Amino acid sequence: MSADTSTDAGPAVQSSPAPGWLRRLAPTLRDSLAAVVAGLLLFASFPPRPTWFLAPVGVALLVLVLTRAPLRPRRGFGYGFLAGLGFLVPLLPWVGEYVGPAPWLALATVEALFFGLFGVLAVLLARLPWAPLWLACAWSLTEWLRASVPFGGFPWGRLAFGQPDSWLLPIASLGGAPLLSFAVALTGTGLAALALAVVRERSPRRWLAPAAWAAAMPLLAAALWPTLPDMAATDADDRTVTVAAIQGSVPRLGLEFNAQRRAVLDNHVRETVRLADDIDAGRQPRPDIVIWPENASDIDPLRNADAATAISAASRAVGAPILVGAVLVNGDGTTTNSVIVWDADTGPQERHDKKIIQPFGEYLPYRDFFRHLSSYADKAGNFVPGDGNGVVHAAGIPVGVATCYEVAFDRALTEAVRDGAQLIAVPTNNATFGDTEMTYQQLAMSRVRAVEHGRAVVVAATSGVSAIVAPDGSVQQSSPLFAPTTLVAEVPLRATTTLATRLGSIPEYLLCLVAALATAVAVVRRRRSAPEAPEAADAAA
Repeated sequence: MSADTSTDAGPAVQSSPAPGWLRRLAPTLRDSLAAVVAGLLLFASFPPRPTWFLAPVGVALLVLVLTRAPLRPRRGFGYGFLAGLGFLVPLLPWVGEYVGPAPWLALATVEALFFGLFGVLAVLLARLPWAPLWLACAWSLTEWLRASVPFGGFPWGRLAFGQPDSWLLPIASLGGAPLLSFAVALTGTGLAALALAVVRERSPRRWLAPAAWAAAMPLLAAALWPTLPDMAATDADDRTVTVAAIQGSVPRLGLEFNAQRRAVLDNHVRETVRLADDIDAGRQPRPDIVIWPENASDIDPLRNADAATAISAASRAVGAPILVGAVLVNGDGTTTNSVIVWDADTGPQERHDKKIIQPFGEYLPYRDFFRHLSSYADKAGNFVPGDGNGVVHAAGIPVGVATCYEVAFDRALTEAVRDGAQLIAVPTNNATFGDTEMTYQQLAMSRVRAVEHGRAVVVAATSGVSAIVAPDGSVQQSSPLFAPTTLVAEVPLRATTTLATRLGSIPEYLLCLVAALATAVAVVRRRRSAPEAPEAADAAA
């Protein structure tokens, strides 16, 4: 038997290198995760959270993913699409609150395609001089497209609508929501350029240009803050009036909220009569006009004598005309979502028929096709759009009306204010979306519109949140959710118009034109330049 003289205590433990495919995939996984985080930062910047400052950070992170190293356009599309999902999937769950996740996820996916388009444009524009400017214009272009197509567009989630508490808000008075979105985007693209400069450039002088892009819009906004009007009537042509917003609440939430249509009407009559009692007792001033929400009377008061009598009684009790949100039945079986000026003595007067109606909610395009995909297809309404300029007169006061979904579209209130509206009313019904963030997202839009047009805004919601918004976008009063509430306030009527109102869509069209021209230049330069290997550069980054 021989002795073992080996001193080896066992095989050495060695770490095996990661497989080659994993090393190649790691940068893609890293950037994909960063793109999703960028989208989540955008979501986190929206109300009801007060973290509006995360929006430029989210834009900056996405731009860094897209421009840090050369990419092929298809990769840019992929990263942009992932950012869009990271943003829109958590932003829009209210869409499926009572119909299941399929419509919510389908809408988020379709809208995320526009973020993919931004990713393509960012890859093309990244190597141009003044790239932060062109990238911000590209963001404006994709927002315009998203607000235009398909089926009339879906502007929900524009950067501007997350900024009602932002330092940048006054910029809306110059160019409306489109210019405010551009300001957020330019701040973000400037931050991305500054981050790259700090990492790559040793000389601080090279940091100045990107720092200027990042600071340009905040500095402009700071200069504009003193120009915003408040609740006082400051011009010779201005005066103040007293308005009341009635939130009657509903007997139930969800798609069947109006199954007890008479109960909804009675709730709003009851709350108005309660206001009349407070007026008689000296606890509240008498309003000049009263604003009811959308769908306050889903019983057509032009056809139903009982509904008409109840509304007239409420108007007589409070001593003021009421803007009544009502569903009217047309002779051909279709319906119209209307706001009617109703006076106790003279009955129905002027009305605004909702012009921008919600696809897949108030009407269903291609109904025969979609009813095969979802049992909820036949629950979509049979509404038809109205016409007119959005202005109604109550007690001699010209009121611009944007009913619920309309407030998301620039053209609705621009036309109304241009045609003389001195006060804005946003009657809305949020009962079909339950206890979700939708109502706060919509209130943020109303606050941006107040600054855009320099008008006080009265939001009357069936189940909340109702609010009185000053011309500077600040909320003077607001209601809780799901509780009968009356808001009464003295608000200014303003005859002057902002630059944003006078310019209308011109700033947005100019931003889109600049983006298109810059993209054309980038494509020509790309074709003339020597072919590179962007995928290899990306993998090495």
